Order: sequence, then C-alpha cells, then structure tokens
Amino acid sequence: MYIYNTLSKQKELFDPVVPGKVGLYVCGPTVYGEPHLGHARPAITFDILFRYLLHIGYKVRYVRNITDVGHLENDADEGEDKITKKARVEQLEPMEVAQFYIDSYHRAMDKLNVLRPSVEPRASGHIIEQIEMIDKILEKDYAYVSNGSVYFDVPKYHADFGYGKLSGRVLEEMLSNTRALDRQDEKQNPADFALWKKAAPEHIMRWRSPWSDGFPGWHIECTAMSTKYLGKHFDIHGGGMDLLFPHHESEVCQSTVVNSKESVKYWMHNNMVTINGQKMGKSLGNFITLNQFFSGDHPLLERAYAPMTIRYFILQAHYRGTVDFSNEALVAAEKGLQKLFAAEKQLDKLTGKEKSDENITDWVQRCYEAMNDDMNTPKLIAELFDAVRIINSVINNHFVLTKEDIELLKTNFRLFFFEILGLLPDANNGGNSEITDGLMDLIIEIRQEAKLNKNWAIADTIRNQLAALGITVKDTKDGAIWER
Repeated sequence: MYIYNTLSKQKELFDPVVPGKVGLYVCGPTVYGEPHLGHARPAITFDILFRYLLHIGYKVRYVRNITDVGHLENDADEGEDKITKKARVEQLEPMEVAQFYIDSYHRAMDKLNVLRPSVEPRASGHIIEQIEMIDKILEKDYAYVSNGSVYFDVPKYHADFGYGKLSGRVLEEMLSNTRALDRQDEKQNPADFALWKKAAPEHIMRWRSPWSDGFPGWHIECTAMSTKYLGKHFDIHGGGMDLLFPHHESEVCQSTVVNSKESVKYWMHNNMVTINGQKMGKSLGNFITLNQFFSGDHPLLERAYAPMTIRYFILQAHYRGTVDFSNEALVAAEKGLQKLFAAEKQLDKLTGKEKSDENITDWVQRCYEAMNDDMNTPKLIAELFDAVRIINSVINNHFVLTKEDIELLKTNFRLFFFEILGLLPDANNGGNSEITDGLMDLIIEIRQEAKLNKNWAIADTIRNQLAALGITVKDTKDGAIWER
C-alpha cells in the first residue's frame, strides 16, 4: 500500500513502525457549532483509511481528538476561545456547549456511517499531560515564560532543527511579513506560538499551572494526546489541509524537542470542500451544516440529500483533491449511487454457466490496486461501475459467468461497496428498503398478471407511471426486474 506523505511530498510504501500494528491520529472537531460538510470530509477520508487498514489485516489504534479548549479565534494566539465565546453568547457553561456539539457531531457522523475511533480524547481531560510536556520544552530551553504565558521559541528551534519541513514555510519570510497583533509584545518573535496562555480575569476556562492560571495552547493539545496514546513515534497523523500550518507544523516542532525526534512517520492531509472556489468554514460564514443537507433547510439547497449521497459525493473525488459544492453535483452523485444500489440488488439473481466471458479475478485485483494507490476512491468507484456493466450484461444474457466467478463478484462488490467505502444499503439511506421492495414486488406481480390476461393498457400504464417516478421496469426471459 502506498500513501502520499506530506512530509516528503511523494507517495511512499506504507511500512508501519511496529509490524502488523498501526497508530493513527486524526485531528477532530473544535466543538463550538454544528458539524458541516467541511467536517465530513476528514471524518470520511480517515474512516476509509481505518476500514481498509483493518481489512488488510492490521491491528489499528485510531485516535481522533475533541478540541474543547484552547482554540482561539485567531490562529496567531489572539482573540477569544471559540467555545468560551459561544458559552458567553448562549449564557451556558463552556462544557455544556462542548457536550452539546460533541453529541451533534456524533449523530451526524453516525448517519454518514463513520466508524467511531478507538480512543476519542478531549483536550480538557489532558491538561496534566500538556503541562508536563511544556515543562520538558522549557527544560530544553526551546520556550520561555512571558507575563504568565509560555511561548515556543521558533527561531531557536529553526537554528537547531530547521523550521518549515512540513508546510514549506520559510521563517525569514514569515518574520518579514508578520504584522503586529494585540499583546504580541509578550512574544520575543512574531513567529513564536503559545504553549500556555495566561487567562484574563473574565476568562471562564482556566487551570492552575506553574506559570499562571490559564489554559493550553491549541497545538500542544494534539502533541500531548497523540503521543500519550500512540507513543513517541507512531505511523500516521491526519487532518485537513487547513491544519497544515500553523497547527501541524507546530506539532512537528514540539514533538521534535520533547522526543528528540519527529513523532510522525507519515503525514496525510485531505483537501478542502469549497463553495464557489472558497473554503467552506464557520469562520467564513459560508458553511452548510450536515443537518441542513439532510433536511434541505438552507437557501443554497434545492432539496434534501440523504447521508449516503453526501458520503458518496465526497468519495467521488480523491481525498487530496478539492470537492466543490453544487446541487447539480449532488444530484449526479445521488443518481450514480442509486445505480450501484440497483446493481447490488441484482447480484443474487445471477445464475452460473459453464464458462466466463469476463475475468473477475482481474477485476478484484484492480479494486485492490485502486485502494493501494493512496486510497484512490474515484478509481475504485469506476471499477464498481465496471462491475455494474458486467452484472447488467449477465442479467440481459449478453454474456455469462461461472458460478465461482459470480460468487467472487458478489463477495467483492459488497466488500468494497459496503465495508470499505462504507456505503449503506437503502434501508439505512433514508427509507425502508423492505417495504419498498415488497411494494415493488406486488406492483410487478400485478403488471405480470395484466400481461397474462393481455390487458396491455394496464401493463403499459404501470410501467409508464413507474418510469415517471424514476423506476425502470425491464422484461427478461426470467420475468420482469426493476431498478431506480
């Protein structure tokens, strides 16, 4: 299996630190608002990775954190804590806000069939570990205390280790282009970042530390939690491209100092969801929440879209490419997904012959090659549509497959469609599949009886009315079949 490593800027053969085991850490949500489509992208991307690693035999510890403190409005360590601000506006306790949106995030991810991680630590539950890590950085003289806050000394780190390995940022350019911000006189250099912030008198979320009553910096949280659960050197750290700088670059600095080496072997980043070419995000005010997608209750939405349509829409693009929202793209995704569901329903109707006109073993191999090539889900989906062609051709007697090849096709189509891509059957996709199938069987039976009685008008009316609803009825030598 090859994955693209942001650190080396190339695809690399995946070789875990410990044979047979994988440590995977992914930056989770900052819980101060409803989850939106931008949150779904990393969740689905690394859910696919988690599923596939498990499938090919690895024992995986998947850690996805919850940021419930320390993420300030401005990534340059200024502004109000996002959760504290929400709590003040809503007149709630900060942890009340956090819990409300954690629950909302989990409900949305469950609808999208995103598997829960092995461990889901909260930043507020690991303050001790963060203080201990800051102490180590101070002991090694790569940080300094200023007015009760602690800052990482980026120029000193750069002189010894080289700054910008992950993001490609050049420190000298950053220093020359950085404008002065409020309270930045606490820092020795504009590029330095906060490890601990002294809380202002009105700040609600605060903990005691050797330096002040305050709260941790955003970046130290993930370094502390990832190494606590995965060790000083682990396999994969993932997240959105928007976290590459400053968040992940800062993590590289911190772990290098504390552990005397970089903690992460492979860095993986998914690209953004965009609207009209602009990143979707809460800070930009251009986001559509997942619940709004599911209900259709948003001015930009022409109608509601089922959770599996959203999941499939995201998987149609490679995780390192952008996904641009449009109603047209979502409708096209819905139609494509329906074709795959319809083909899957036909699998059990296939009957084996004495030979095969298609090489199903080669098709299975191509599916694995797609996943082994940096999780190429668009290529895998293309292979599933090639299987749709095979299924329909066998149904329509254009060519044949042996019983063994039919079983191979059934097993692997469902494996890649349901287990690897995580696309649920219709029963979990906004409707009751058993009722729908039962009603359709009844309608087909009534139509068939009409044909036997040579009541062509009723038979044609049923077919035409179903067609108007987007359901196609096909007459075969084995009887009528239907598909959306």
